[in-house]
Amino acid sequence: MFIMYKVFTRKYWTPMTQTPVTLRKPEATDGFALNELVERCKPLDTNSVYCNLLQCSDFRDTAIAALTDEGDLVGFISGYRPPARSNTLFVWQVAVDSRMRGQGLALKMLMTLVKRVAAEGVDHIETTISPGNEGSEALFKKAFRELGAEYETSVLFSSATHFNGHHDDEVLYRAGPFAITTA
Repeated sequence: MFIMYKVFTRKYWTPMTQTPVTLRKPEATDGFALNELVERCKPLDTNSVYCNLLQCSDFRDTAIAALTDEGDLVGFISGYRPPARSNTLFVWQVAVDSRMRGQGLALKMLMTLVKRVAAEGVDHIETTISPGNEGSEALFKKAFRELGAEYETSVLFSSATHFNGHHDDEVLYRAGPFAITTA
């Protein structure tokens, strides 16, 4: 893989298509495009455009956007640092456009984001995954291996108790501690 550095961004060429992708902190102007990306990434839960605007502005330090040279948003990870666990990055959603899947973009975004927040004291990752979401399970287990982090799982929100049976369980994956060289 070739890497070209830009100020505050990183540009990566994806291995299968050689499509250049720039990874950077999101901007508020990415909010509407994020809403459209999530809609294209079924079965992700969609949020309001307003929520996506907040993810791209107020939560930009714990999010990452992947854009093509044409400016198309083709990947996004949203997250936050829970107030009671400031050493933890909670990954809310990972969205990758179908034309970019199978090229390692989700892992590249996740590891770039983890490296960024590790410099601020983050040494744990949390996320929730619905049972049977093999793609998300594989992504996070691979990231945990690369970080050398043990993980544990538990049901955070149950279908019956929290979703009145209208949504699958949300299983919490918590990994850490891990150490990253941020230099």
